[in-house]
Amino acid sequence: MTAIALTRAPRGRYGLAQAAHMEWIKLRSLRSTWWTLAITVAGTIGIGIAVGISTRNAADDLTNNALAGVVPGLLLAGVLGVLTMTSEYSSGMIRATLAAIPRRRLVLAAKAVVFGSVMLGVGELASFISFFAGGATLGHGIAAPTLNQPGVLRAVLLSGASFCLVGLIGVGLGAIIRHSGAAIGVMVGGVYVAATFIGDIARGISVYTPIIIVGNSLSTTKQETCGGSAGNCPHFLSAWAGLGMLCLYAAVALAIGGWLLARRDA
Repeated sequence: MTAIALTRAPRGRYGLAQAAHMEWIKLRSLRSTWWTLAITVAGTIGIGIAVGISTRNAADDLTNNALAGVVPGLLLAGVLGVLTMTSEYSSGMIRATLAAIPRRRLVLAAKAVVFGSVMLGVGELASFISFFAGGATLGHGIAAPTLNQPGVLRAVLLSGASFCLVGLIGVGLGAIIRHSGAAIGVMVGGVYVAATFIGDIARGISVYTPIIIVGNSLSTTKQETCGGSAGNCPHFLSAWAGLGMLCLYAAVALAIGGWLLARRDA
């Protein structure tokens, strides 16, 4: 099916719209894509419900509790982003793609546009459902948060956007490394493990890691504290500064990936 799509336009005549259409055909034709997206949404919602059921304190950041499944859900978003790029190398399909579209940066741009759009939609769906489901399961006389409360709508929207941005980091890493296992290892290590490692060494730097940004800047409506002494507590980024950092990470990963894609053999 994909091979047929590659032959429908004269070689080298693809623009962004045609390249994006081709990438959409590739993405939607893989059954594993839809299973992974379904598991991502279900897991995000399920964790939000579980945390909602276990919430006992009305003074907690109830929005952050309902969105607790976003951080683990991002793992699958990043992995799927990696596989969106590396699967073409493992299958050899990348040669056919680059033969049809010699402008290699255009290929990566099309992948980023299509995959980013899909993950943005899926992320917002998971975030909003998780917010309402987590709020609905609150007991013990705790009132569910509403979207018109200060900072709540922003937290839900930015949490959904984080799926797109972490997924694009994965796409960039896939273009840089090209090997699925190695790229997934770097993505998991850089996005998840690094936060813990850096936090043990320098808490002030750990606030710039993607997972800390999502968990303590984007999905919160209250100022987060670490519970330690003032000297040991980091100053977490604001929501918009955190979003800017995630955008920067994704842009850098894609820029390096595009630069290497244009200079290396397929």
